[in-house]
Amino acid sequence: MYYINKKIVLLLFSIFLFNRLKAQETTQISMSLNQIWEKVAANNKTIQMQDLRVKGTLEGIKDAKAERLPEISAEGEYARVSNVPIYENGLFHTPSQFEVVHTSYKFGASAYLNLYNGSKTNIKIAEEKKENEIAIEQRNLTTSEMKLRATAYFLDLQRSNIFKALLLKDISDQEKQLEEIKQLLKNGVVLKSDVLRVTLKLSRQKMALVQLNNDLAIANQKLNILTGLSDETVIQPAEDTKADLPVLKPYSTYLSNAMTNSFAYKISEKEKELRKLEVKNVKANVSFKLGLFANYAYSYPQILLYPYSIAVYGLGMTGIKASFPISAFYHNTHKARAAELKYQQQEVEHSATEDKIREEVNEAYLRYKESLTRIDVAKENISQATENLRIVNNTYFNQLALVTDLLDADTQLLQTRFDYAAARIAAQLQFYQLQKAIGNL
Repeated sequence: MYYINKKIVLLLFSIFLFNRLKAQETTQISMSLNQIWEKVAANNKTIQMQDLRVKGTLEGIKDAKAERLPEISAEGEYARVSNVPIYENGLFHTPSQFEVVHTSYKFGASAYLNLYNGSKTNIKIAEEKKENEIAIEQRNLTTSEMKLRATAYFLDLQRSNIFKALLLKDISDQEKQLEEIKQLLKNGVVLKSDVLRVTLKLSRQKMALVQLNNDLAIANQKLNILTGLSDETVIQPAEDTKADLPVLKPYSTYLSNAMTNSFAYKISEKEKELRKLEVKNVKANVSFKLGLFANYAYSYPQILLYPYSIAVYGLGMTGIKASFPISAFYHNTHKARAAELKYQQQEVEHSATEDKIREEVNEAYLRYKESLTRIDVAKENISQATENLRIVNNTYFNQLALVTDLLDADTQLLQTRFDYAAARIAAQLQFYQLQKAIGNL
């Protein structure tokens, strides 16, 4: 018996130690929405990829500017030269051999400085700068999207915490009510079926509590991944859920802000400008090229000028070089037309993007307005459900109502409280969706 008790004590101690260690593994932190956004901007992997893209475009600008520098090259050549056979009597007869110098080499350097090539270098630099601007706006858009997603998870945590508090209070009230009904059963006032119905409802509520805890864990992990925190971190939303919601401004104000600040609109506009630069670049193919050149080389033997000399000689040249691609007049026709069509396509796409932004702003505006109305309705429903429960509760315990009426009244009150909390959370999310649509998130 002593050994059995000792094993039980060791088992209980092990369980206690395991739970204690598990509790130490998790870290609870209280964070506001602004702090969540800061974490997202600093640690989110999707945003980091966009940052790398921006850095890549900066290198592209430097590379395009480097094309203004002269092209310099060095070269060398070494060869073994064979004798020159001379077929005096025809190809099918043995030739005589003309002796030559069997060693030949050459080394030197050359340079070319572009003076004009149809402004293609300047256009290339402008294109790379436009790519950089697009990458920056794309990073801003990605940051806004990640902030909105983090906001949704953050508000999901808030809602689940509110639901959990309401559910725990309801379970506590139901347990007290169950004890009262059990006492009435002992006194023979109610039927056993009343106790069973209340017990069944209580069991469902406890199961709903398990689901809520899982919802909290899932939303918490998603938020941890977005913010770069470890999975063991438990985030407690620090926002005041009872704070007043932002006042709705006129629709024209939001639409005007969207056409000025929307990241998607800016991206589309800059892509249209990039297509225009591409048209200029293609048209520049039909233009003359002008540049300075210089080269100097040492060669052996000297067989360039007569009389020849078995010696090393040096030769250098400097000057100006000009060329004009005549074939570009017919080779470039379809390229220019294709570039023009791509530009026209981008213009239509830009117009479609503007329509999409107007649609997004209008929907977010109306949904936010709807959410504010839903809050007022939910608040009124709570008052009505509370009064209804008070009346049904009095009539039931006075034997004037059925237990189903009491359970329905309890459920309706809890549901109205859920609806009110959900309406406030939904209104906040709709507000941030509206801010994202106008480029203010």
